Amino acid sequence: MTTDRADGRPRRTLLVGCGTVGTLLGERLAARGGDVIGLRRTAHDLPAGITGLSVDLLEPLEHPLPDADEMVITLTPSIGGAANPTGYVTALENLARALPSTPARTVFVSSTGVFESRDRGRALTEADDPEPVTRRGLTLLAGESRARELFGAHIVRPAGIYGPGRGRLLRQVIEREPVQYGKRTNRIHEADLVSALDALLESSAPPALLHAVDERPAPLGDVVTFIAHELGIEPPPRIEPDEVSGAIYDGSQLRTLLGALSYPGYDDGYREIVAALPPSTLR
Repeated sequence: MTTDRADGRPRRTLLVGCGTVGTLLGERLAARGGDVIGLRRTAHDLPAGITGLSVDLLEPLEHPLPDADEMVITLTPSIGGAANPTGYVTALENLARALPSTPARTVFVSSTGVFESRDRGRALTEADDPEPVTRRGLTLLAGESRARELFGAHIVRPAGIYGPGRGRLLRQVIEREPVQYGKRTNRIHEADLVSALDALLESSAPPALLHAVDERPAPLGDVVTFIAHELGIEPPPRIEPDEVSGAIYDGSQLRTLLGALSYPGYDDGYREIVAALPPSTLR
């Protein structure tokens, strides 16, 4: 990893967005000796090993960005807000104009949200065409298309990302917020998503499209009941009528890329998360 350039210098990775997932990836790459640059609107608080650049990609950049060998884009589709509905694509175009050259490899993180969670009677694979109808789904799909056009990007579609510090579902259980038990859910632990992004940068023949989902999709009721059991409390009430909804996704290609996942199912991940909670959590 550290001497892949012809001149012996470490490969340079540009992390565009550099939120939680990008930062975890950056720390991993830096620990191996990589030259890592993180772009986000406010980048002064990035950890050691990641050189931060504070950049607003919604505006044309005044100066060119550093040249990079590879790039990982983790921008949020809501980057422009309601006032700028095309901000997601605008950010990608401003990024392309500011790069001295196109990186040899780009990985673009999208979402299974391009499918709008519509059930097709089977697990959806990378061969299935998205059919978005909401603004968010259409924005995600437009971002994927532009990233391919501008950078030849490899696309990753994670399902619900969870991990330490991502406590929305835990709060729902603790606060006994009603839950649609029959909703089909898919997820990926952030550690496995970071491993997938790392593998896509390292692979000699990475897939053009990858669904980042763990091995065990499950009804939401199963997940919240498990979390409640681990917390030692009653499960939250179910929304009535309890309708079955949502789609499931096939993660075979991810397992081909990575081999075994660190967190193959929700129980593996949430057991660890609950065990690490401070005693005051339920007070």
